[in-house]
Amino acid sequence: MKLLLLGATGLVGSHVLETALADPRIAEVIAPTRRALEPRDGLSAPRVDFDNLPRDPSIWTADAVICALGTTLRTAGSRERFYRVDHDYPLEIARLAKANGANTFVLNSAMGADVKSLFFYSRVKGEVERDIVALGFERTVLVRPGLIDGPRNEPRPMEQLARRVLSVLRPVLPASARANKPEAIARVMLEAALNARQGVTIVPSKAML
Repeated sequence: MKLLLLGATGLVGSHVLETALADPRIAEVIAPTRRALEPRDGLSAPRVDFDNLPRDPSIWTADAVICALGTTLRTAGSRERFYRVDHDYPLEIARLAKANGANTFVLNSAMGADVKSLFFYSRVKGEVERDIVALGFERTVLVRPGLIDGPRNEPRPMEQLARRVLSVLRPVLPASARANKPEAIARVMLEAALNARQGVTIVPSKAML
């Protein structure tokens, strides 16, 4: 399989990259990024401007797509920029990949994604889910982790506090309330890219513990 991976430099995406490159079922990983990745066997990593995506078919031709793109309001700096990164980038790339033959799209979304949510973050996640499903891939997988338990490139003090609290309470928490490890999310996403059933599949947080 040829895999298109978006967000390869992020917390979850970097785990997907390592897992995919070690998997003999994956012939090649195409990972377009803003900043250069270290050359690796089986990896094609073109540098792209996500605000002005190239139309070169060699970048977007793959059997399956895993999208782990995402930011935070704090990093984005505005709601408009957050929407651009978390909604528009995935949707634009999904269109390009589908036009070039991809039949499977796996999206790293979030618990609580809902177009009717009162919370901006959850509403954006719901909208990108809705719009990617509407593209009509043969297989669409919506992966909905809860809080992700792993080191971030940028400081997220509230997440750090929440992770510590959840770690202490883990023995008594229901599965749906526990934090997810990025490596577990990555494994689920890769298996979904390889083996998803036709139609739309939703993977809840508790399936990634």
